[in-house]
Amino acid sequence: MIDPEKRRRVMERSIALGHCICNPKKPCPCDLFAERDLCLCAGERPEDAPETVALTSLVKNAGCASKINQNDLKRALGDLPQISHPRVLVGSNTGDDAGIYQLNDELALVQTVDVFTPGVDDPYTFGQIAAANSLSDVYAMGGQPLTALAIIGFPIENLSPRIMTQIMRGGQDKMQEAGVPIVGGHSINDLDVKFGFSVTGQVHPQRIVTNATAQPGDSLILTKPLGVGIISFAAQLDRATAQAMDAAAYSMKTLNRFAAELMIEHGVRCGTDVTGFGLLGHLSEVARQSGVTAEVWADRVPMFDEALQYAREGLLSGAMERNREYAGQFVQVAPGVAEERVNVLYDPQTSGGLLMAAPPDVAEEIVRRLHEAGQTTAAIIGRITEQSEGKIVIKNEGEQESCCCSAAAESCCEDEPVEEPCCAEGSPCCAGGGGESSLTSIREAFGAFMGEVNSPGALGLREKELVSVALSVLSKCEPCVKIHVKKACEAGLTQAEVDEAVWMAIAFGGAPTMMFYNGIRK
Repeated sequence: MIDPEKRRRVMERSIALGHCICNPKKPCPCDLFAERDLCLCAGERPEDAPETVALTSLVKNAGCASKINQNDLKRALGDLPQISHPRVLVGSNTGDDAGIYQLNDELALVQTVDVFTPGVDDPYTFGQIAAANSLSDVYAMGGQPLTALAIIGFPIENLSPRIMTQIMRGGQDKMQEAGVPIVGGHSINDLDVKFGFSVTGQVHPQRIVTNATAQPGDSLILTKPLGVGIISFAAQLDRATAQAMDAAAYSMKTLNRFAAELMIEHGVRCGTDVTGFGLLGHLSEVARQSGVTAEVWADRVPMFDEALQYAREGLLSGAMERNREYAGQFVQVAPGVAEERVNVLYDPQTSGGLLMAAPPDVAEEIVRRLHEAGQTTAAIIGRITEQSEGKIVIKNEGEQESCCCSAAAESCCEDEPVEEPCCAEGSPCCAGGGGESSLTSIREAFGAFMGEVNSPGALGLREKELVSVALSVLSKCEPCVKIHVKKACEAGLTQAEVDEAVWMAIAFGGAPTMMFYNGIRK
């Protein structure tokens, strides 16, 4: 509603200053006033402000991918003085999930704050995810969340306040599910939508879970699948299926409360949650702070099938690359690990699962209990192998170091023979045959080879799919043709481009190849 007197008073001030008083970067009258007869400085708002909008279309980086990467963050914070206080049990210097402040011998406060951009389009779901993500930091420290403060950035002049209401309601309902009251908050008129919470919890000073207590022999547990960052990025490019988005959203809005309760019940002392820095970013902090080497079994890590597929298609965000830039210095990848799986390990997660290091028997019991509760993707994904300066080795489960070299040798498989045999008599790894285990190993190696070949490299995914279509037709492999034509379409290739690849195959294979392809098309 327009108040002419208020408009006149405000615009006279702006014109006299030569700048719009609510946005000094703009002149007065501004473009909006010229185009729509609206003066935002006078409190006027468009009556047709959108009430439904795809939230991810409004942001550059979705979800926790909007966070500052580890390299830049450490560079920015590196020159700040370390805060030393006798009551601060866990501070910012360890890169842990929350700060711990001791009140007395029996009680300490857990304090955290987490704010990010939407990773889903639905406002209510975004609010739920933001709440679950903020609570996760307290759960990861072994704490019980008590209260929360809401923080929101919202373009109130461009979007309907009803969208903001839905975001807040989603957060409120998820906090209510966790038994945590929202006692206040803060709002900012911002160009980008952002939402999150500052959460305060409590923990016994002697039962704190940190990222600095992993021990050799511990098993690594991950409670949620990876890949929500890749799926969110694919959605921004209109390449994600509704099924993939629904699965990712369900995972993100699921509380880590039960997993945390099991962690506390079984006396686990090392844990963290997996969010914007990806599994390898957060695990690198565990390895460095604990002074250990972590071994990750890439083929055991739970991942969304769609995320793996999108990774094969090259749908990888810049945030994933930034995570690799930092954590990659601590990571060693064994031969045979599929590149798309490595990429998912670097993928920034929003409201990801808990990552714990626990004795093997405890780890197995926790995973069993999680499965019974319906969290069937929880898995043991690796182990802590030894003390070190902090590194990560990625391999497939069951892979061993070459068994044809002495363990005591300074270098492996040089020209000089090994004096002591390293294989027990009859062991398949050094024998000429090998039976079923050898065949399994060959199949796995061939699968890893195919995964590497089909991943984007010097040739992009689109070019490789065209090559695959042509070779499938030339080799007269009907299932191969159907698979690669489908993948080519999913990669955005046109029917004309696919047909040209087919005709290249026919040019080399002649009339029999053309008859084969015509038979498939019918």
